[in-house]
Amino acid sequence: MKVLTVEKLVPGGYGLARTEEGAILIKGGLPGEVVRGRPVRRKGTLFLEEVEVLTPRPDRYPHPLPPSADLPLAYESQLPLKEGLVQDALMRIAKLSFPLAPIRPSPRPLGYRTAAQYARHPLGGLAYRLPEGQELFRLEEDPLLSEPLAWAFSLLKTWPLPVEEVALRGSLLEGRVLLGLIGGSPESLKRPAKALVAEGFAGVVWAEPSPKGRFRGRVQPLHGERTLLEKFGPLTATVSVESFSQVNPLAMGELLEEAQGLVSGGERALELYAGSGLISFLLAPRYGEVVAVEISKEAVRRGEADRRRLGLENVRFHRGDAKEARRLGRFDLVVLDPPRAGLSPEVRAYLLESRPKEILYVACDPATWARDVGALQKGGYALSFARPYDFFPFTHHVEVLSLLQLG
Repeated sequence: MKVLTVEKLVPGGYGLARTEEGAILIKGGLPGEVVRGRPVRRKGTLFLEEVEVLTPRPDRYPHPLPPSADLPLAYESQLPLKEGLVQDALMRIAKLSFPLAPIRPSPRPLGYRTAAQYARHPLGGLAYRLPEGQELFRLEEDPLLSEPLAWAFSLLKTWPLPVEEVALRGSLLEGRVLLGLIGGSPESLKRPAKALVAEGFAGVVWAEPSPKGRFRGRVQPLHGERTLLEKFGPLTATVSVESFSQVNPLAMGELLEEAQGLVSGGERALELYAGSGLISFLLAPRYGEVVAVEISKEAVRRGEADRRRLGLENVRFHRGDAKEARRLGRFDLVVLDPPRAGLSPEVRAYLLESRPKEILYVACDPATWARDVGALQKGGYALSFARPYDFFPFTHHVEVLSLLQLG
């Protein structure tokens, strides 16, 4: 066993300490804490296992949190660490010294999540599936859940549903929740689905478990509604349990409002990785034509319905992969909101070839964002604005809103 002092927080939510063998990553260790554990080398990297905190930080959060909450600090102490992750990525990966705008905190430190997924525990109730070994951690409550989801969580703990997992999607605007039942037989779940809608759920769908990921297999509606209406700052848009939408709509609303004021306006705008087109809708009054590219059929279906409801005739959806962007021509503005892997080589090449005047980049991973910013800077773009946003309090995750302009 080895005793170490954690130096800093690094990507992935690990604490980092130094040993004579090199840097070591410590899950659950916070900067300044003294910890003890067993060093193990995995794939060339040192990790500390069987971690025991000997000297905790005085601002360590004292109340129970789910295992997904890997930053258990008083909220005001979390923000400088997250801002530091973004600044460090920019300097270390992009080799760029740039003054970030101060991090924007979440409007709610707790009770912010409007989407969640849990495993059914064999002894009853709901559980968090630990990513390292797929073990189940049984939960009595989850303080990160918004009020509609907290109600749903409490109710589902008492229901012996024959499924592998449950997925929840709520709306703060409507105060209601959609339920996804993953696994089991859809025929045997039709009666429980009706009963759950009678209990207060807005709608229930069934999903086939898939090794490709969440809701990547067959999906079948069982009873009730498929979508809810949610407010994201200046916009309202539909959300569903099957497709990705930001889980912290209050924080996303603030980001949208700031994003709207950053861009210059022009003739044509393109949004890649558009989802259901929130940013496209926001920018429609500033551009003659807006094209939203999204690969998910379900997200495009909701986006088209929202576009018609909002009366935005100049927004057009293109269902396809972001890699195909060069087929769509040139634009004054390109908006990017990619997954954690960041931009594909094809998208980076498209940007450097088509050379839009502005690139609005919303990132959910500071490291891949910094990699892409570095590549774009070498291609003639300058970073003119960057602000971290906290969408996921009590976790290491941090979003970045940024604008690059052609030099």
